[in-house]
Amino acid sequence: MSETRKRYFARLVGRCLIFIICLIMCFTHEDEFNILNGMNFFSKFSIFHLLWFIWMVDMILQIIPIKNKIALGSQKLFANRFRPIREKINHKALKNYVVTTTQSAYKVFIIWGILILAIGVIYKFGYINKTVLFMISVFFYVCDLICVLIWCPFRLIMKNKCCTTCRIFNWDHLMMFTPLVYVGGFFSLSLVVMSVIAFVVWEMCIIIYPERFCEMTNAALKCSECTDKLCTQYCQKLR
Repeated sequence: MSETRKRYFARLVGRCLIFIICLIMCFTHEDEFNILNGMNFFSKFSIFHLLWFIWMVDMILQIIPIKNKIALGSQKLFANRFRPIREKINHKALKNYVVTTTQSAYKVFIIWGILILAIGVIYKFGYINKTVLFMISVFFYVCDLICVLIWCPFRLIMKNKCCTTCRIFNWDHLMMFTPLVYVGGFFSLSLVVMSVIAFVVWEMCIIIYPERFCEMTNAALKCSECTDKLCTQYCQKLR
């Protein structure tokens, strides 16, 4: 198992522990969830400030070029992770690749939007409260790494071979935090805004630098050059 994969499994364990702690707090320290209301973020310090900080740092690392300890799939938008192929770029094939993967990506976007809308309707009719919305986001936080390390349902739509080549790798935080749109308050909306920024940076780079996202033009994305070995269950070379 690669160091990157080990590191991501450790992160998955950490996220599971965070989910369990938050779930326990739902029953034992429900008043701590008042941080979700309005500007209560600035009222007193709580464990949720640490969680907010972790999430913010994760998103900041997606919009600045960090070469070490960050999976290539998340950082391939940056010039320092781009290794151009020696052959001449086939711009027509590249354009077709971008169009096809973008069409698949926005199918995922629509499906996810419908899910979030359904959650919003359930919240509006009073079947769930802000605490449950928060727990849904924490649950998505865990599911994110399950998709990376174990099984990803979105791959059925995207048809990508692994996370390194995934068109929507950095959509993770946007998908995690969209339930918090209904919560409001500084805690939630600051996370939503930052996730939107990370999403926009990713999408703009695909438009401006499409060659960085395709293994036909970026040699670093080829199986033969893989160092992360993050998604070994999908990689034909490692079977």
